[in-house]
Amino acid sequence: MEFPDTKYMGSKQVLLPFITEHVKRLQFDTALDAFSGSGCVAYALKKMGKRILTNDFLRFAYHTAHALVENNSTILSDYDISILLRKNKQAPDFIRRTFKDLYFDQKDCEFLDNLWANMSQLRGALKRSLALAAATRACMKKRPRGIFTFVGKKGWDGRKDLRLSMKEQFIEGVKNINQAIFSNGKHNKSFCSDIFDLNPEGIDLVYIDTPYISPYSDCDYTRRYHFVEGYSVYWENVEIMYGTKTKKIRSYDTLFSSKQTASESFRKLFHHFRKPILAVSYSSNGIPDKQSMLKLLGEVKSKVSVFETHHKYSHGNHNHKIGSNNNDVKEYLFIAQ
Repeated sequence: MEFPDTKYMGSKQVLLPFITEHVKRLQFDTALDAFSGSGCVAYALKKMGKRILTNDFLRFAYHTAHALVENNSTILSDYDISILLRKNKQAPDFIRRTFKDLYFDQKDCEFLDNLWANMSQLRGALKRSLALAAATRACMKKRPRGIFTFVGKKGWDGRKDLRLSMKEQFIEGVKNINQAIFSNGKHNKSFCSDIFDLNPEGIDLVYIDTPYISPYSDCDYTRRYHFVEGYSVYWENVEIMYGTKTKKIRSYDTLFSSKQTASESFRKLFHHFRKPILAVSYSSNGIPDKQSMLKLLGEVKSKVSVFETHHKYSHGNHNHKIGSNNNDVKEYLFIAQ
């Protein structure tokens, strides 16, 4: 079983050997991936045979974890795929009207409208999450750098990901996700909640990889992924900012996104999960800095170790940041027991 490749900014997919090398030495049965994002770390922990809980406040990230981590056996059958791909005369046209030529052409927008209408005909929440996971993956794969912070054809080149139609990307996504489904014999569970609403009782280890700010970028994942976040609910109960070029949705509030509140947010988070082992992924670019993180973890744990490796992030928020040394960092893994 292999986790499907993705274009998720900050994903730890290439760092999984570094993370699992240290985590597998710890004694735990149940682990929470508190900010699951792409879902690749939770998936790796699931492969280790642990009972896994995941959480993310972004709904599209929740659906990915629901499909690949909580799910032990359900796949999209050929019949399900035929339902999803058939022409639906009742399909809405919101994407065509609102986003045509911003990110995708008319044909791709029409496919996404039609796909959404057909998802309601699938039986069960897991199948709908599988379809949404494949759809959001397709949308991100068809975007340069996988993000939605710019419009038009900027960054388009001859890469296969950008040449494939949305339908072709979706079909490939379903295939890759279906192949990744497996049972680890545990009752895994995914949540889409405020992290402080989760009960820490019964959790042995918490893996923490919050969106963190740096001197070079923000941590506004809603802004980067507003299109797939909106698609996950078909823009119901979200505020579209029509005055923006990108037609983004209003970002969700998080205290981790401000330099003034980040340290106190980490303190609150570590105190909330003071009983389980804490495994924290972090970057040398992060605010607060390494020494501050060690101090914060030391407030709740008697033993704090830090491991590090060099890492180069392949994504920047803006063109001038691509290839910048600001993306070449030390990646930390704090283990607090």
